[in-house]
Amino acid sequence: MIRIFYLVLLLQFPMLLLAQKAFQKKELGHEELVSWNAIIRPQLSNDGNWAVYTLKAEEGDPSLKIYDALTNKITSFDRGEYPKISADNRFVVFKIQPAQDSVKAIRRKKIDKQQMPKAHLGIYDLQNSSIDTIRNIRDFKLPAKWSGWVAYQKEHIEIWSKKETTEVDSVMIDSTTLKIPKRLKRKKEKPVFKLHFRNLITEEEVVYPAVQDYEFAEEKNRFVFSTTGNDSTLLEGVYLFDCAVKKEKALWRQKGKFKHLTFDDQGKQVALHANFDTTDAQIPPFELLYWKEGQDTAHSIANNQTSFLPKNWIVSEHGRIGFSKDGSKLYFGSAPSPILQDTSLLEEEIVNVEVWHWNDAKLYTEQEVKQSREEKRAYTVVWHPNTKKFVQLGSLEMPNTRASAGGNAAHVIAYNENPYYKSVSWEGGPAARDVYLINTQTGNRKQVAKKVQGSVSISPAGKFAFAYIAPDSAWYAYEVQSGKVTQMTNNEKYPFYDELNDRPMDPRSNGFATWTADDKHFLVNDRYDIWQVDPKGISAAKRLTAGREKGWTYRYIRLDREKWHIEEGEKMLLRVFDENTKEAGYAWLNAQTGTVTTPIMSKHVYSRRVVKAKKSDKLLFTKEDFRTFPDLLYSNLNFDTPKKISDANPQQQQYQWGTAEAYNWTALDGQSLDGLLIKPANFDPDKKYPLIVNFYERSSNSLYRHRAPFPHRSTINYSFYASKGYVIFNPDIPYKIGYPGESCYNAVMSGVTALLKEGFIDKERIGVQGHSWGGYQIAYLLTKTDLFKCAESGAPVVNMFSAYGGIRWGSGMSRMFQYEKTQSRIGGSIWEYTLRYIENSPIFEMDKTNTPVLILHNDEDGAVPWYQGIEYFVALRRLGKPAWLLNYNGEPHWPVKLQNRKDFNIRMQQYFDYYLKDAPMPIWMSKGVPAMEKGIKQGLELIEKE
Repeated sequence: MIRIFYLVLLLQFPMLLLAQKAFQKKELGHEELVSWNAIIRPQLSNDGNWAVYTLKAEEGDPSLKIYDALTNKITSFDRGEYPKISADNRFVVFKIQPAQDSVKAIRRKKIDKQQMPKAHLGIYDLQNSSIDTIRNIRDFKLPAKWSGWVAYQKEHIEIWSKKETTEVDSVMIDSTTLKIPKRLKRKKEKPVFKLHFRNLITEEEVVYPAVQDYEFAEEKNRFVFSTTGNDSTLLEGVYLFDCAVKKEKALWRQKGKFKHLTFDDQGKQVALHANFDTTDAQIPPFELLYWKEGQDTAHSIANNQTSFLPKNWIVSEHGRIGFSKDGSKLYFGSAPSPILQDTSLLEEEIVNVEVWHWNDAKLYTEQEVKQSREEKRAYTVVWHPNTKKFVQLGSLEMPNTRASAGGNAAHVIAYNENPYYKSVSWEGGPAARDVYLINTQTGNRKQVAKKVQGSVSISPAGKFAFAYIAPDSAWYAYEVQSGKVTQMTNNEKYPFYDELNDRPMDPRSNGFATWTADDKHFLVNDRYDIWQVDPKGISAAKRLTAGREKGWTYRYIRLDREKWHIEEGEKMLLRVFDENTKEAGYAWLNAQTGTVTTPIMSKHVYSRRVVKAKKSDKLLFTKEDFRTFPDLLYSNLNFDTPKKISDANPQQQQYQWGTAEAYNWTALDGQSLDGLLIKPANFDPDKKYPLIVNFYERSSNSLYRHRAPFPHRSTINYSFYASKGYVIFNPDIPYKIGYPGESCYNAVMSGVTALLKEGFIDKERIGVQGHSWGGYQIAYLLTKTDLFKCAESGAPVVNMFSAYGGIRWGSGMSRMFQYEKTQSRIGGSIWEYTLRYIENSPIFEMDKTNTPVLILHNDEDGAVPWYQGIEYFVALRRLGKPAWLLNYNGEPHWPVKLQNRKDFNIRMQQYFDYYLKDAPMPIWMSKGVPAMEKGIKQGLELIEKE
């Protein structure tokens, strides 16, 4: 009997092994990094019965999902993207993209661009579950607040360019006049396309030829478009189409260029820029056209000769056109006439020299970076349709203006930071500014503050100007009517500034929540709570939440994106975060009663953006943890029994997945510190694991954040490396001003030492990885310890002296402020704290580095000068230390292009696997990649060990 039992067991053993193998989870690979889906543009129908979103990965085709809340069913459309739901909850309109594989295959054949496959338009009827497809579309628009129609343009070019013409030019040579034929170049015009305006119910269409631009009214069922016409049934000009009568109305019939077609919210007024010049003038003479319901046609209200303009100023074609929310004001822009090059000069007669002046507000390099924006700078003008009055608000003395939300208020803020901008080079921004209040009706200007170090705004009802003033660490309000200034917060009981600030600069604020109706109260944040304060300073401040005692932070979530205040008694949705346990959730606050209810709280991260249906109590939100992808959850306002309506990455269950936990230890200086500890799947505390230390500043609050597989541009992917058996440690680093390197050493080394005492880390297999500020700290650490077996240091500053006087080429700004006031935290200049700069610069102790280093630094880095990576590499090379430098040509602070991110992630894994897992060395590490093989051979092949 016993023999039979063993015989049966032996026969079943191979089957058991096969079953175990079948259920064995896989490691994540580089293919998964580009195939993991993200959820794009989730939205709800107005009635809340339909949710729409797109799944999209780094590679591959998108997929559109439509969720029916009444039936709990999901309808999918392959390659669907950019969906919009009609205002009547009846249709979903979206693009159907061509298959990515097909596009690539055709591109490989070098086929003309015009022959490439085009996108289609999908119109899905939610009521009948039917779809209509329109081929070869270029774009589409769907009205936001009214329904029944969709507009789209097809990929059919009507007009590409003007005809070629031949002119005769004259030139005098040795007293002889010669006639020289001159052929003009074909001038490329803006492509124009047919506009199809389609009734979604009846499917009837109105088609207009050669449409340049078109725009829907916000609330009224009409749209406006500009066309070059067809010389027969439709003349060139601007037209209004009224859906009620299904007929167009000419607002302007004349040949010209039309830009920025703009409705007011009610759809009763239209404004636009127009240029009727036919001579291709160097300064196009744009003017402003205006139409109001009841008028037969539009009329020009402003041109370059209009009297309100300062001398030698013009109507700016770049100025944003916009009506106030109530339609009582029209904002547009004017500008000084641009400086033009003398076109009669020959190339050899033009002197191109940069003149850098010590007293320029902005460095020459910053001027260059911002030149295009400055050339298009427009100074705000307001026109009052009822009185026909223009008021020039912006000026050279007050170049920046800021209206209230909606633009209805009777005043705007204007400010000028130029007198103080020079110090931004070493103090950091924002610059101090002189602040003015301008009456939009009279144009009267009043200076309300001088050299303010804060961003001043107008309250929603326009009764107050308000700002957080950094040197005072306090919020102030300026009452427009009386001119009274009130300090709204005083920090006596609780501070209203960033309590964790460890930079040698004034601490930032914690932000504000909102205003109440009619600007009665200002709701402002301290570190934990929301306070109600009186901007007039009459009533005492009132704390609306009680988070400080528990270490809970409450923050307001605005559900209605079109509202800028809350009504009396309105409930406010709050996001809650427990800084002790890192748990989070949502709460409801009744500001009138002071009641706070917490309907949901758990060991997850909850989305900061919550999507609410406009006309129902339905919500979309996400929650996530290290193992849980942030799929969409559908719920009511009580958050009871939320329903998961997406499954973006069901394949995750096939892969080994790590876990995240909080880790606490005592630093070398006695501080209690927090960090993140990521452990691999099936973690066994009796085993020894390789460790990668990765850090920046503080990350412990992201304990429950999900880390989806992704080919990151600058850091390791935690899920990817945990799947491959690595432990990852991310310590928080509090900084001591003047000693950033020592602060890093204090936190990181004490944390790693504590981990080693746990017994599951192999002390011979510890690597470290970081980028930018993290890359600098790693370079510093390696001069102080040989603990690490290998390191990857991305875009590091190794020489604070040479970097201090450098330029951030992305912005054109000086780098001084970074060292004196912000991230580097030195606290002063190289002349004040020479020794600090030396002590914190790894370059001066590079001979003490014994750890192999992989450096990533790209030649178009606009944040950290590329020469810093070069200094690092050549120093190690000179000292005979193992080092590699990766430079992805033309890339900025990190690789952006997908092929480069994929390549970087492969090389980084090969590098760590070689040093920490005894994997074979790749060719690029062993022999490098010669310059003549760049782009041809990558050297990723592994050299098998003998």
